[in-house]
Amino acid sequence: MDEKKNLIKKLLSCEDCDWEGIKLCGKVQFVTSFPDIKIQYVTSFPDIKVKFVDAFPDDCGEWQEVSSFPDFKVQIVNSFPDLKVQKVTSFPGMN
Repeated sequence: MDEKKNLIKKLLSCEDCDWEGIKLCGKVQFVTSFPDIKIQYVTSFPDIKVKFVDAFPDDCGEWQEVSSFPDFKVQIVNSFPDLKVQKVTSFPGMN
């Protein structure tokens, strides 16, 4: 039983949740230039499902929007994104 719990915890953690070395959980700042990642919002077939939280963005796909001291910077684009993102209210994570 503990093995199953550990596996679920690892899958939900931010350890294996990255894109080119950038962990996809944490504090994010939206910018119009010089982003770490370019994203496009989609309603189907996302690369990652993101849940915006007010605090403790510790799990894969949990992002907290900040205006300073981000973990990574994101630019929203309409074409040629690095990642396709779907906003969700539950079950965030990589697909």
